[in-house]
Amino acid sequence: MEAARLREYFTGLQTGIVAALEEVEDGETFRADRWAKAAGSPLTGNGCTCVIEGGRVFERGGVAFSKVSGAALPASATARRPELAGCAFAAMGVSLVLHPQNPYCPTGHMNVRALLATGADAEPAWWFGGGMDLTPYYPFAEDIRHFHATCKQALHAFGDDTHARYKRWCDEYFFLKHRNEPRGVGGIFFDDLAEGGFERCFALTRAVGNAFVEAYLPIIEKRRSHPYGDRERDFQAYRRGRYVEFNLVWDRGTLFGLQSGGRAESILMSLPPTVKWRYDWRPEAGSPEAAIYEALTPRDWA
Repeated sequence: MEAARLREYFTGLQTGIVAALEEVEDGETFRADRWAKAAGSPLTGNGCTCVIEGGRVFERGGVAFSKVSGAALPASATARRPELAGCAFAAMGVSLVLHPQNPYCPTGHMNVRALLATGADAEPAWWFGGGMDLTPYYPFAEDIRHFHATCKQALHAFGDDTHARYKRWCDEYFFLKHRNEPRGVGGIFFDDLAEGGFERCFALTRAVGNAFVEAYLPIIEKRRSHPYGDRERDFQAYRRGRYVEFNLVWDRGTLFGLQSGGRAESILMSLPPTVKWRYDWRPEAGSPEAAIYEALTPRDWA
C-alpha cells in the first residue's frame, strides 16, 4: 500500500473540506486538534481532528484525519474476514459528521479509508471503504434528489451497476435493526473494496471523498436561513437520538475505533451536542414531523 500517496490525498481532502465549511460559516473557524498516541498505547499513530462547536451554521461538526497501526485487528474488522484474526494492521482515512443548528438543514456524514493487514500465517491484505449519507429532520425531496444524483455521478466511471450496489449497501447498512428503521435517506456505502486492483479502488475512494462538498453544501446554503422555532428544535433533538443509537450500537467504524484503542474524543465527535429521547412517542399523522418517516423508505431518488 502506497502510504505516502494515501496520506497526501487524505490530508488534502481534510484541508479542502474544512476550508469549504469555513466559507459557509462566514468567518467562524474550526479548531485543529493535532494528536499522537502515547507510548505504550494499544495503537501507534497520529492525526488531526478539526472541530467546530457553536458555529453560525454548524452546532457541532468534525472533520478528522487519522493514521494508526496496531498489533491485532479488532473483532469488528475480522467478523467478515476470520482468516485475518490476530493480524497486525495499519489504517488511514478521513471521517466527518456535521450537525447543523437549523432543523431544516440535514446532518451530513462522509468517511473514506484504507486498511492494510499483515500476519505471519496470512497473505497481506488491503482494502478501501467509505461512503456518505444524509439525515434530514424535515425533508425536502429536491435536496434528497440532489444528494443522490451527486453520489451517482461520482461513481459513473466505475461501472453501470456500481452506484445501484453501493446505494443498496448504504440503505442496508445505515439501518437501526432494533428500531426496524433507517437512520436517514441513504447515499452510498462500500467496504472491503479490493476488486479491480489498488489503482481502481483508490480512484473510486477519491471520487467519493471529492464529491461530498458538492453533494452536501448546496443543501446547507439553501436551507440555512429557513425560519424555525422551539418545536422544530425539539423534534430535531428527538430524531438525533436515532443517530446516537446507530453510532454507538451498529456503526463498524465507531466499534473499530473503540475496540482497537483509538482516540475516544476523535471517534465520538460524531455525536450531536443536544439529544432527547421520549418513551414510545410518534408524531401526529399529517404533521410536518411525520414527513420524515415517509421519506425514510428507500427508493430510487436519482
